[in-house]
Amino acid sequence: MTVEQISPVSDRPGPSAVRTGAARKADRRTSMTARKQRAFYLFTAPWVIGLLLLTIVPMGYALWLSLTTFDGISPHWRYVGLGNYRELLSDSVTWGALGRTGLFAVTSVPLSIIAGLALAVLVNRPLRARGLFRTLLYLPAVVPPVGAGLAFKQLFDTNSGAANGILGFFDIRAVGWLADPYARYVILMTVLWGAGNVMIISLAGLQDVPRELHEAARVDGASAWRTFRSITVPLLSPVLLFQTVTGVIASVQTIMPLLLAANANLAGVTAIPQSNYMYMMHVFAQYFAYGRFGYASALLWVLFVLILIVTGLIFKATSGVVFYNVDPEAKK
Repeated sequence: MTVEQISPVSDRPGPSAVRTGAARKADRRTSMTARKQRAFYLFTAPWVIGLLLLTIVPMGYALWLSLTTFDGISPHWRYVGLGNYRELLSDSVTWGALGRTGLFAVTSVPLSIIAGLALAVLVNRPLRARGLFRTLLYLPAVVPPVGAGLAFKQLFDTNSGAANGILGFFDIRAVGWLADPYARYVILMTVLWGAGNVMIISLAGLQDVPRELHEAARVDGASAWRTFRSITVPLLSPVLLFQTVTGVIASVQTIMPLLLAANANLAGVTAIPQSNYMYMMHVFAQYFAYGRFGYASALLWVLFVLILIVTGLIFKATSGVVFYNVDPEAKK
């Protein structure tokens, strides 16, 4: 047999080898996808478990309690269906507390946003020790609510408070700051004292506004106020919307400053000034002073529904005035 008659061996893989390689690649992709899925479920498991055990289950239990007369202690309770909700609709104390809460939210939220935005504009300017000013203005926001409430309680104490001490220096009669009608203003000042949190969020929004727009406005002869009103505020509208929604949710749930300022406890809820008897104080009284767990749970569920409604109305009302700064390249 000659050399020409010998068939050369081909280096190309056969069909079975090609199929085997493709199968291996598919197996590797499947294995990597499975690992990513396992990692996803592993990292999200703590949050999901916490959501179920600390949010979903308690909400479901509170919904069940709202349909009963359970008092937290006695085994003798009965199912009343929507009886607690019908009583709620005819309870003048509940409506009064809800009205005071709404007034507090309408007052405190805009003032907090305006104060925080003003501070953000101030510390966004090229000042000396700007970082120090930012830190000092933000510090009150990290003080625990209990500490802030106790501090304001001591500050406005009728007998030994610094506020009445200053008034006495000018021969002005002492004021009962923690009683009606001044108690509401003390709580409002407590809320405004923590405006540093709003300041930080507004400052981040201000630094995201393109400088080119401000420079173009200055070239066109626009004043600083016109530039702020026509450029800065519209571009900050998503931040302002976020602060409005979160501020409303937080304000209607205010309770710790109210308790501390009035020195209230389980036996002294009724001693709270009428102007500070807001919705969450009413819930607190029903739970711990009167032992009406079912009625208090109904109050909380009504508040939850009201928060959803108010949040939806805020989004609906601001849909045409909120502008999002979108990169044109991102739309392509």
